[in-house]
Amino acid sequence: MERSQINEILEESDRFIRSFGYILPPFAYWSVEEMRARTGADAGDIRANRLGWDITDYGQGRFDDLGLFLFTVRNGSAADLAAGRGMLYAEKIMISRDKQLSPMHRHNIKAEDIINRGGGSLVLELFTSAEDGSIDPSAEVVVATDGVVRRMQAGALLKLDPGESVTLMPGLWHAFWGEGGDVLIGEVSTVNDDLTDNVFRDPIGRFSTIIEDEKPRHLLVSDYDTWL
Repeated sequence: MERSQINEILEESDRFIRSFGYILPPFAYWSVEEMRARTGADAGDIRANRLGWDITDYGQGRFDDLGLFLFTVRNGSAADLAAGRGMLYAEKIMISRDKQLSPMHRHNIKAEDIINRGGGSLVLELFTSAEDGSIDPSAEVVVATDGVVRRMQAGALLKLDPGESVTLMPGLWHAFWGEGGDVLIGEVSTVNDDLTDNVFRDPIGRFSTIIEDEKPRHLLVSDYDTWL
């Protein structure tokens, strides 16, 4: 992705999020220079826990069709999770555009609630894992939607309207997209690790390769190791 495209998506996404009354935390708007200064001083957890902007086309160069906007608002550490105490949770706000696919994947560790916060409908395609971790094409899928257990056939489509949510446990394969409009998505989960805890069905990457055609408006989490 070109940096100019990312900068444009940042602005569009911020406006969309604000239209629902959700305001990002102050560090979202720090300049590159302030981020560099603050994460080396009093705000090191932002970099360490990878809080902030995240835009991905999964390395395929087709963001409008295959992509996702995310912002990690809060996140604990793997050390806390391993110890079973401390900050064991994470929160993201995301945008899935109309008919924009977030591809089939699962997590080994993370359990997550996916919440339709507003906009169109959010559609999820769901599969259970086989014993070897691959997709089981025939096993029944069992999930909780706002406390109600749902049983569905393998590959069934679960449609979440605004206000509805689903709990996805580790190992549950899922892909999702917006339908009938762009969707604001909340994610509440156990500690999030996008570097190691995403298993994709197809051989794609989690982060984008960026072509630096202009200065970053704000850094992405995938920029931190290079720019900070």
